[in-house]
Amino acid sequence: MTDHDCPAMIDLFNTYTAGPGSIGHNLAATMGRATANDPLLVATSTDLAFYPGQGAAPTVLGFRMSTRGFKELAGISHLGPALATLVALRIAEPDGVWRADAERLLVEVLRSRADNSVALWQDVIQVAAYRGRAQAIAAMVDYALAVTARYLQKVLADPGYLCYETLRTDYLDDGSRADLPVSFNRIMIATFFLVGMDISTRIIDWLDAQQVDWTRAMVLIAGKQGRPTAGVTWRTNSVAGMVLAASRGALALDRLYIAPHAPTFATPRGGDLSEVCKLEPALRGLWAGTRAVVNLGRHMFPEYPAFRPDTGLAGGAQGDTVSEMPAIAGNRDWQAMVTRLRMVMEDPRQLLSGAVSDYAAQQLALNGNDPSVLFVPGLDDEPYPTFRRNSEPSK
Repeated sequence: MTDHDCPAMIDLFNTYTAGPGSIGHNLAATMGRATANDPLLVATSTDLAFYPGQGAAPTVLGFRMSTRGFKELAGISHLGPALATLVALRIAEPDGVWRADAERLLVEVLRSRADNSVALWQDVIQVAAYRGRAQAIAAMVDYALAVTARYLQKVLADPGYLCYETLRTDYLDDGSRADLPVSFNRIMIATFFLVGMDISTRIIDWLDAQQVDWTRAMVLIAGKQGRPTAGVTWRTNSVAGMVLAASRGALALDRLYIAPHAPTFATPRGGDLSEVCKLEPALRGLWAGTRAVVNLGRHMFPEYPAFRPDTGLAGGAQGDTVSEMPAIAGNRDWQAMVTRLRMVMEDPRQLLSGAVSDYAAQQLALNGNDPSVLFVPGLDDEPYPTFRRNSEPSK
C-alpha cells in the first residue's frame, strides 16, 4: 500500500476482486464445485485433455508438435515468409546478416530436397490422413524446394535481385513465369491445408470416441496459441474451429472460452498424467468463474441487448443482441453505455473496466487531451445530494 492509498477503500476493493477468500473468488470456487460432474475439454497449444467429470481420469491427445509430418510440412510452409524476411533484412541492413542467413537456408533447402522421397511420406512419416497422396506430396515438396533453391541462388549471385518485387513475380504469385507453373502461394495453402486436415481428422475421431455430451461440455482453450498475439478470439483460433466442427454444431459457442493466461500442462511423457490431473480443479474453476460472471450480466441488465458471439454469419447488432461494443452517440446515450456494461460481463474477451474507456480516450483526443472540458457521463449534471464530511448526506 502506498502513501496515496486509502486503506479502507483498498480493503473494499480486495473484498470483491482480490485472491483467495474474496467474494469473486468464492463465486468461482462455488461454481467450479457445482460443475464438477460436467465434461471439461481443455486445449493447450499442443495437446487436448478431456476430463469426463465425476472424478474420472482424464485422457490426452497430442495434436500438434508431436504430430507426424507437422514440422516437415511447416518447414515448407515457412519458406515464403523466410524469403520475405531475407528481403526485409537486406533492406534494413544491406551489409548485415541476410547473406549468411540466405546461405544457411540454401544449405537446409538442398539437404531437405535430397532426403525427400515417396517412401519418406508413405513409409516413414506415414500419416493416415495422407494415405494415397505420398506421390503427390513428395512431388510438391521437391518442386517447392527446387524453386526456393533457384531463388536463393540468384539472390546470392546478385544481391540486387533480392527485393519484394522479384519475390512476388518470380516466386509467390500466379501466372507471371512459364518456369513457375505452380506459385508458392498455392504451395503454402496446400501445406497448411494438409496439416489442418490431419489434425482435424484425429481430433474429430478422438472426440467422437469420448462420447462428449456437447450440451453440457465446458471447453477451455488455455495458454498461448502460436505467436503471442494469435488465436485470442473464436474466429482466429484454429483449435476452436476444429472443436466446433467435431461437435457437429452441438456445442454452443458461448460454452467455449479462450484464456491465453490460463495455466497449462506440459505434454505428458510416458503416460504420466499427474500434472494434467492436478490442474483439473483450477481449470474447472476458471471456466465456471467466467460463466458465473456472464450469468451475473444477464440478471443485472435483462432489459439491455445481450452479447452474442459473432459466428461470422451475422455480426454487429441483431435486435436484442450485440456481438461487438455498440457505438456511443453522445454523453447521455445511456442505452449504448449500459449495454456496454452488460457486454463487458458477458463477453469473455472484454475487461470489466473497458466499458467506456475507449469513449473517454476518444473524447480526450477530440478536445486537446484536456480532461477539464470533458463531460463525464454519470457524474456531471447528476442530482447527487451535497456531500458534507462527518455527516449524513443531505436530503
